[in-house]
Formats: sequence, C-alpha cells, structure tokens
Amino acid sequence: MKFRDGYWNIQKHIRHLPKREIVDIQKLDGKIVIYAAVKPIEFRGATLNTPVITTEISSPLEGVLHIRTYHYKGARNDGPFFELLEDDPAALTYEEEQDGQLSVNAGSLQVTIPLFGPCDLTYQYDGRYLTSSPGKLSGHFQSDDGKTYQSDYLNLSVGEAIYGLGERFTPFVKNGQVVDIWNEDGGTSSEQAYKNIPFYLSSQGYGVLVANPGKVSFEVGSEVVTSVQFSVPGECLDYYLIAGKTGKEVLRRYTQLSGRPALVPPWSFGLWLSTSFVTDYDEKTVHHFIDGMAERKIPLQVFHFDCFWMREFQWVDFTWDDRQFPDPKAMLKGLHERGLKVCVWINPYIAQKSEMFTEGMEHGYLVKKRDGGIWQWDRWQAGMGLVDFTNSEAVSWYRGKLESLLDMGVDTFKTDFGERIPTEVVYYDGSDPEKMHNYYTYLYNETVFSLLEEKRGKGEALVFARSATVGGQKFPVHWGGDCSATYESMAESLRGGLSLSLSGFGYWSHDIGGFEQTATPDLFKRWVAFGLLSSHSRLHGNESYRVPWDFGEEACEVLKYFVELKCTLMPYLYAMANKTHQEGIPMMRSMMLEFPDDPACIYLDRQYLLGESLMVAPIFNERSTASYYLPEGRWTHLLSGEEVRGGRYFRETYDYFSLPLFARPNSLIPVGKETQSCDYDFARDVTFHLFALDEGRSAESQIYNAKGAIVAECMILRKDGIYHVKAKGNLGPWTVFLHNERGVEKISMGSLEKTEKGTLVSFSGGELEATIE
Repeated sequence: MKFRDGYWNIQKHIRHLPKREIVDIQKLDGKIVIYAAVKPIEFRGATLNTPVITTEISSPLEGVLHIRTYHYKGARNDGPFFELLEDDPAALTYEEEQDGQLSVNAGSLQVTIPLFGPCDLTYQYDGRYLTSSPGKLSGHFQSDDGKTYQSDYLNLSVGEAIYGLGERFTPFVKNGQVVDIWNEDGGTSSEQAYKNIPFYLSSQGYGVLVANPGKVSFEVGSEVVTSVQFSVPGECLDYYLIAGKTGKEVLRRYTQLSGRPALVPPWSFGLWLSTSFVTDYDEKTVHHFIDGMAERKIPLQVFHFDCFWMREFQWVDFTWDDRQFPDPKAMLKGLHERGLKVCVWINPYIAQKSEMFTEGMEHGYLVKKRDGGIWQWDRWQAGMGLVDFTNSEAVSWYRGKLESLLDMGVDTFKTDFGERIPTEVVYYDGSDPEKMHNYYTYLYNETVFSLLEEKRGKGEALVFARSATVGGQKFPVHWGGDCSATYESMAESLRGGLSLSLSGFGYWSHDIGGFEQTATPDLFKRWVAFGLLSSHSRLHGNESYRVPWDFGEEACEVLKYFVELKCTLMPYLYAMANKTHQEGIPMMRSMMLEFPDDPACIYLDRQYLLGESLMVAPIFNERSTASYYLPEGRWTHLLSGEEVRGGRYFRETYDYFSLPLFARPNSLIPVGKETQSCDYDFARDVTFHLFALDEGRSAESQIYNAKGAIVAECMILRKDGIYHVKAKGNLGPWTVFLHNERGVEKISMGSLEKTEKGTLVSFSGGELEATIE
C-alpha cells in the first residue's frame, strides 16, 4: 500500500518511524542486530521518548540473507508460517569494520552496514551491486485508525525489471504495478490471481521473498518510482534476499529455501481429456469420448471426471452419482484396461446436504465462526462448510475419504478451489485467519498430495491444482484457471504461466481452447499446439465439450499430430522434468531466464523455452502469423529442419500443423520413436539430434527412467572438424542425427545414412566412443 504523498511527504493520516540514526550494532552468533532510532540523537536527552526500529540479519544458506525488521518485538505473531529452511549460524560471517562500515557475508552475497547515520543497507554479489535499502524511506508506519505496518524499500537500478509475484495475468514485467498478495477466484482477465506468491525475481540477479502468508502489498516502482516497496500489517517484516550469478541460480536457491517441485510420472505428460464442467454426461458419454479418440488414433493418457461425477448439491461427498455412473468400480477397471489413468475433481468445501457435512460438524472437522457455530455460505454449494486442515483428525478424515476412491481405482485428483477462504473465522489450532486465507491452499494440497505419495509412491503422485502459496510448488501440477476462448485470453494465460515459473513453480498447464465460451476451430487448433508444447496438456471447458471433432476433422488431425510429437519428445521432456525436480528450474522458461544478457528478451511474453533447448512461439491471431525473436546463433526449426541466424525478430505465416519451434544452437535433444504414449523406455530406439554445434564446443544429454535415475548419457564434442561421440549406460539401438551436416566422409563405427536434413549415424547399443569425420 502507499504511505507517501509524492516523494517528499507522508500521507496526512500516516505517521512514519524511519530508521534514521544507527545507535548500536551487535554481533551475535550467526546474527547481526542493528538498532536505529527514528531521529538523530544529538544529545543524551534525545534518547527519551524516541522509538527504535530493530533490524536482524542472519542466513539460512550461502547466497541468502534473512532480514527481519520490527518495531515492537513482543507483538503477537500467530501462525501459520511458511515452511522454510532454518537459519544456519555458520552461514553468516562478517569482516572487520573499516571506512565506517561493517560488511556481513552469506557466501558471495554481502550486505554493507554503516556504523552511524541512517540505516542504509547495500547488497552486493561477487562485488556486483544488487540493490540497497534506504533507512529514511523504510521502517514503521501507523495510521490514524490504529493500524500498523512494517515496510521496506529496495532500490531499482536503471533498466531493472521485476518478474514473478505468482501467476499474474497482468503485464509480464511488473514495474509500475501495485500487487496485493491475496488469493482470489478471479479468472485470468483481471489483476486478481489464484496463486499469489510474495516472491519477485529481478533482472539485476537477485530475488526477494517476503515470509508472510498474509496480505503482503507490493508497490513495484508505483509509489517511489526508483524502489520496490513492500509492506505487511503489524509490527514485524520478515524477508529474504536471494542472490546468484544468474536468475536460474536465484531460483535454485529460492526453491532450496522453500522446497523443490516433486518429480511427476511420465504418463502425466500425455493428453488429458475432461468431461468438461456443466455439460451433460454419464458413463455412456465417457466411453463415447474415449472411443472417438481411439477411432481417430489420437493418443489419450488421462480421463478426467469434473464436478458432476457427484450428485448436485452434495459436493463434496466423494460418492459417485449412481444415476449416471451405476457401477463406478467396474467403469474404472475398464478405463484402466484401456491404458488410461483416471482423475476426479474435488475441493475442500462440504455442502450441507452431504452426509459428510453432518460428520464434520459432529466431530469438529469444519472451520468455525467466532461464536462457535460452523462457518457456512451458499456460494458454490448450498450451505457449504470448509474443512479445517489445521485439525489433524480432520486431515485423517478427509484423507480417508480420498483413500476409498484410490482403492476403487482413481489415480489422481484435481484439487480445485482453495481461494475463497473466509477471515471472520476461528481455526482449530488458533491460526491467524488473515494469514490462513492464502496459506489454506498449502494445507489442502499437502493433504491430498501426501496421501497420493503414500499410496502410489514418490514419482507417481501428482495433483491438478488451481490455488497456491509459497511452497505449493512441492505439490504439482498447477493449471492456470478459468480462461476464455479468445486469443487475448490465450496470451494472458501464457503471461500467467511465465510469471508463475519465475516464482518457483516447475510445471504448469492451462485449459486448451479456453474454459469459458467455445473456441472457433481456428483458435482451438492454435491452442492445441500451445497446449501440447506446455509441460502438461489438458482439454477442458465449461458449458461445452472439448473433444476435437466438435471443432472439425482437421482439428482431430492437428491434435493427433501434436500429441504424437509430444510423445516422441518425452526423452527430452522427462530429462527436463528431472532437472526441475532436482534444481527448481521450471520446464517452461521465459526468454529472460535463459538469455539474461540479451536486452531484447526482457519483455518477451509471447514465447518461451520448453526446457533448455526448444523455443516455442504460439500463434495468437486468426491470420496464421507468428511474430517472434531469436537470440544470436544458428537456430534450427525442429519440424522443417531449416536453419536460420538469430539476433533478430521474425514474422512468418504457419499452417495449423506447425509454429515457431526452434532448437537452440549447440544443443543435443533426445527424441524417441513412440508416438502413442508418454510412458515408455526412453533409452530404447532413441535418436540424439545435434543442432548447430560450433567448433570447440560440446553438447550432452541424459536419459532418465520413470524413477528419476539416469540410465544413459550421450556427449558429443566437435574438434578440428571431427565429432567425438561418447555414450554411457544402457542404450538400446540408438542414433545420432547431425542436423544440416552433409559433409560426413568417415565414421569409426556404426552405419551411415545421409538425408536432405542432415546425417544419421546408427549404433547397435551399449557404451561406446566413436568419431564422425
């Protein structure tokens, strides 16, 4: 929120207590404590009636500083609290005082503190300036109505861009925006967001996490134009400054601090087909959809049952509507026999008509009002209550209902909602209801995800979640919410996904064709290409079905083409998924994350990298025109094989079976032969596609199995015009494809085949070292 009246003044109803004069600095074990008076102390008597703002600096790990600033230390501060790494006393070191300053280090991250004067903190990484906090701007604010706030200002350098803050559908670069961290069910066309994350990433090489689950307010150059200002209600502000050599290193440290995305199973990357929401469907409809996909030879991996798998007015009671699904266990068995996984829709609300409501009320499992009654309202479902996940017995009760569905044959759950959480309530464990508004989704998704891990095993568990807060990335997958069937909404969905990816979330999906309204055949086909070149791919709508034949037979062919393409890309995609799990780097990456030194990439939000080596630029208009940018180097179109020089913008026309999909220079991308499933042996019959390898450079690639273990590796070095190929692990018959390389004269082993697009060298299998001249 804004406290200032212009730059010089404070608003008339606000009192500001700045960090104007450092009066003491204490060096404790693993912590520096700074005491700053709110005015200059010119004589002894000036210490009377003078508030002091305290700043504590500690560190949980190298490259991360934990800053805690407060007015009254004893103010009540109820949970919940984010699950973050604890401070490590050994992580913080300080240098001897010199030139009137004290320097404190967390590895290569340094904060410089003056020994006197305003509490101006300056942050550097490897000697490179990051940002600074001016004591005269920051501090404590009190309004005339008695409300208090703690705030800090971090300087913005010239040209510095700010990203993240969750899945935001507003402009990709957040400079100039006012952002309140408050989860809302607001669709994809407003400033509201389902996944508010009080973490931003700066193009300057650092990130900031405000460790408060409640309403955090960010003024991103929108109050003081040279600062990001952030504030929280109360007496204490807790935040972390995270630095790195690159944005990717910042995300690695941020996810080390707050949690890495779990590894999800290969089958989850296949096509998901939904009943849609309020459409008329029963078991016959389900089989009709699945048969229609099979008749058209469109690979399908997951079938999803949306809300009306349960009776109306009874959501959620986890009981199948026997009018539409008379024998669900047999139905699920039949779907499994057809090779499908099954997902069903759930949420954390219990309708009054449901028997579960009576159970929850009698046992104290539902959130209560301050007068002791059950909190209820009629939005969504009549008289619904809310499961109190702060009560361990309520968690066990809820898990037990889900476990029955898993035993019946359900494989995973779409964990919808979790944003409309009341604040005029009382939680079982005494949690602050203002903080629980955003944090509730963490407990909800953790409850479901942990059960799936317990029943299915690690690497097999996933949810399809809409809401999130800090740490929610540990419980993938998340999708983008209620978008509309327009090109504008398709573009805003991508902006939201890229913002979420820069907030620590590794996987992301969206409703292909849009949730609201019904797409034109043109839009549907373009969205199919975008959807199948996202980490996860789901056909889902509101009032109309999303089966492709409703959009014409060409739509079926386009869908089949891109599903099969994704199946073949799985050796590459699953390697990227493992890196997401291991390092916290998202699968879908903004251009600025991969090319931070290219100024043209700062604002690009209509294209992205899928993994580290494939650039995707969806088409956002009915004219079939693609506009995109390629950084310097020789880029190769994955589908046509055409090689182009980057460092410029392109504008081209594509049919529905193509789009800008370029392999990065000096990349080695493993591609499989399987076109009907995303779950297969990625090390068998794999082709390593080599793109534009420069002299003296090497490229490498790993193949992972479904358990997340590396089973094979390939490395290629180009030196003196010779390609040196080295393979390790359990590769079946495999091939190297040198794109646009037609001058091969000699190979030390294997078989050689020259094509219009390049040269193929095939090997029988096993570990080997070979040369291609």
